[in-house]
Amino acid sequence: MPEYKAPLRDIKFVRNELLGYEQHYSSVPAFADATPDVVHAILEEAAKFCEQVIAPLNRVGDQEGCTWSEGGVVKTPTGFRDAYQKFVEGGWPSLAAPVEYGGQGLPESLAFSLSEMIGQANWAWGMYPGLSHGAKRTILAHGTEEQKRIYLPKLVSGQWTGTMCLTEPHCGTDLGLLRTRAEPQADGTYKITGTKIFISAGEHDMAENIVHIVLARLPDAPAGTKGISLFIVPKFLPDANGEVGERNAVNCGSIEHKMGIHGNATCVLNFDGATGFLIGPPNRGLNCMFTFMNSARIGTALQGLAHAEIALQGAVRYARERLQMRALTGPKAPDKPADPIIVHPDVRRMLLTIKSFAEGGRALLYYCAKLVDLSLYSDDEATRENAETQLALLTPIAKGFLTEVGFESAYHGMQVFGGHGYIAEWGMEQNLRDARISTLYEGTTGVQALDLLGRKVLGSQGKTLMSFTKVIHKFCQAEEGNQAIKHLVEPLSQLNKEWGELTMKIGMKAMQNPDEAGAAVFDYLMYSGYVTLAYFWVAMAKTASEKLAAGTGEEGFYKAKLQTARFYFERILPRTRAHVAAIESGAANLMEMEDENFLIEA
Repeated sequence: MPEYKAPLRDIKFVRNELLGYEQHYSSVPAFADATPDVVHAILEEAAKFCEQVIAPLNRVGDQEGCTWSEGGVVKTPTGFRDAYQKFVEGGWPSLAAPVEYGGQGLPESLAFSLSEMIGQANWAWGMYPGLSHGAKRTILAHGTEEQKRIYLPKLVSGQWTGTMCLTEPHCGTDLGLLRTRAEPQADGTYKITGTKIFISAGEHDMAENIVHIVLARLPDAPAGTKGISLFIVPKFLPDANGEVGERNAVNCGSIEHKMGIHGNATCVLNFDGATGFLIGPPNRGLNCMFTFMNSARIGTALQGLAHAEIALQGAVRYARERLQMRALTGPKAPDKPADPIIVHPDVRRMLLTIKSFAEGGRALLYYCAKLVDLSLYSDDEATRENAETQLALLTPIAKGFLTEVGFESAYHGMQVFGGHGYIAEWGMEQNLRDARISTLYEGTTGVQALDLLGRKVLGSQGKTLMSFTKVIHKFCQAEEGNQAIKHLVEPLSQLNKEWGELTMKIGMKAMQNPDEAGAAVFDYLMYSGYVTLAYFWVAMAKTASEKLAAGTGEEGFYKAKLQTARFYFERILPRTRAHVAAIESGAANLMEMEDENFLIEA
């Protein structure tokens, strides 16, 4: 298993040099405690915790997995529980939570850096505390004062963890088909009955209680998605003092046997008249749940970055050491029997592809994290609205695109190892298996694409798209005379213009035939992702060129940014041409075949 090193240098580059986080924190009154010294100390300690405590458990979790026994008891892999207790004792769950509920009141974007490192060190372990974040956000946004008083301090401290329970055996994406029932009781509670599947961290032995956020239907609810309500259903009901009380009627019926992420329990949960508490208005549960889901989708986008970073670290170290053949231009290590494989152009193609997605993805996600900060804490209403609008656009791009290229990166990382990549001890095959789920859960790539083009872009008549293309346009205008990056700014400006034109073409065709939009969604998402990352690569190139011009002792680091930007524009960005061609080909080549002709059996 490759040794994990937290990518602190690049994290600090993106946070401070690219996105101006220090100024960002000083400009928001709520972040007064997030001084440079405090932030530095937290990042350094977080790195140590991830490298020393949870990274060594990554392979353990994959090999052992979770075990289920009669009665619905789930045991997590060796060391997971102890690591979680250290996590809680260190105060890590409370980092970005409100002070009034026991939190430290620090920025969400700082907690995001912690999440990045946790996800890279051990994604399976990180899902246990990770899902609590969304539960906290949902209760904070929609819960009653009493619900906040009871649940938030325990969730904030990490004593209790949280889940989200949407999917049922017969419905996932189409929640309008949901059957779980909620029967009102005389005391104001509800009896929840139904089965939920694919519930990550739905049962475990790491915390004393689990707070399930559950979608269910009231008896008089209208059909479809407009008739769904949201409930808090704890594993143990809180007693009069807010401590763990009697066992609730929710049990783990089984755990799934999965391709990867073996260290996290993916549960079937049976609610058998379990006591639940309505959160938010009746029949408005899906609206409330989106608070959780959007948080989860950014978190899953982070998984794409996590697996790309692991692939990069493992593949680069291996490529520097593995001796195979001689360089085509002559020996580069004449004192050795062969050259390290990093000298070969095709190996470099794979390494640079991974590097461009990992570092470009980090820039995009930290930009999103900054927008989250502003949407929650800015004193200026216009700033908050603009941040929310950009997040609406960038969330499906981040989740859909970054998980696709994160999986591609995991594939390239494995490929660099050759046959050794297929062997468990190197960790690349686990990274590939773990990465595969990222494109599926929290909405498949196709669902993200539908959300992006249908709901966010066409649904807003392009206003949501323009919130971000305007950012790119202004950047290109400001830098059109910058000779250091002129070769990048010009194609970015052209692509940004094309993005709007392509959107208009799809919208016009969809007015005549809605299938035209459906046929375009995947390619539109990928196109949008490549252009978005192009913007961040130009921005990084600008910062790097300025640092080099000013003089620096880190020439290698900044030159690598410029070289990777060039690679991205010349080798990766041309993929947009294929996506444009696919979009313009229309819906007919997808829809003309008769259903029965997809598979004709003799």
